[in-house]
Amino acid sequence: MKMNGQAANAYFRKPDPAHTGLLIFGADPMRVAEKRQEAIAALVGPQGEEEMRLTRINGADLRKDPALLNDAIKAQGFFPGHRVAFVEDATDTLAKIVEGVLIDWQPGDAQLVITAGQLTAKSALRKLFEVHRNAVAVGIYDDPPTVGDIEQTLAQADIPRPGPDVMEALMALAGSLEPGDFRQTIEKVSLYKLGDDTPLTVADIMANAPQSADVDVDDILDVVSQGQADALGPVLRSLYAQGVTPVTLCIGAMRHFRRLHVVACDPGGPAAGVGRLRPPVFGPRRDKIARQAGQWGRDRLERALTALTDVDLSLRSASRAPQAALMERTLIRLAMMARR
Repeated sequence: MKMNGQAANAYFRKPDPAHTGLLIFGADPMRVAEKRQEAIAALVGPQGEEEMRLTRINGADLRKDPALLNDAIKAQGFFPGHRVAFVEDATDTLAKIVEGVLIDWQPGDAQLVITAGQLTAKSALRKLFEVHRNAVAVGIYDDPPTVGDIEQTLAQADIPRPGPDVMEALMALAGSLEPGDFRQTIEKVSLYKLGDDTPLTVADIMANAPQSADVDVDDILDVVSQGQADALGPVLRSLYAQGVTPVTLCIGAMRHFRRLHVVACDPGGPAAGVGRLRPPVFGPRRDKIARQAGQWGRDRLERALTALTDVDLSLRSASRAPQAALMERTLIRLAMMARR
């Protein structure tokens, strides 16, 4: 049978041990592995592998020796409890082998769990599980996590459900990180709050969130936005030493000033405008954007965007002018503009 959405997430948390098998497929190996680990842990428990109730078979090995899977399904373990035969990196070339196992499967045999990459609707392996009455096929896609997914991750880390503002920040963070990275961040938050009974805050989340690759670029943009022209030189040298190019810096600057312009143009004012940004902005950064948008105003931001557009065209043209010098001159002009 085919399963997806919330039903699939609930199934991973509590799979039916009476089912013949479970196929998990998707283009993102990390997401597939995360769901596979969750399902197998629910089936065999934390001691399953130590008690040899979990048999791992690589897809390439199974192609060389088709008997491996049937032996694992029928084998009797030394320890009582549910058994799982796990096949990883499966492809349609294993469809015939798997079909034979599904036909011969009897209650009491090990449950079959298979992971695969992206499978099309015409995939032979996928069809085996989707049409089988006692087997489940789940496709894992790059859908953003739901509130239920985040609540489950928080519960696993023993973190009480926070307020709406914190949940909104967590939703935005979860949408920007890989599942494994988000789970590690929540584990860091759990350790960070150990012994602290105060409610979880956005500041707590931001203190433990991974730093993005744009942090250094954002630093210089803050210097420019605040009109600190005398601080530009050292920061620029540090950025260029790290390999940041003038084109990258220009793109980051245009994105930053476009965001300020959107906030400044909101009919409700900068405070309302920053709340409508997508993706959302939280914590001190939110206040900083609203403050900068209010200080610059719509007209000056439009002049800043014009200057950045001009330098962007110059950087991408056949001009022989030094790109670093062009970008530095534009940033100095913007910093001086911020003082007026």
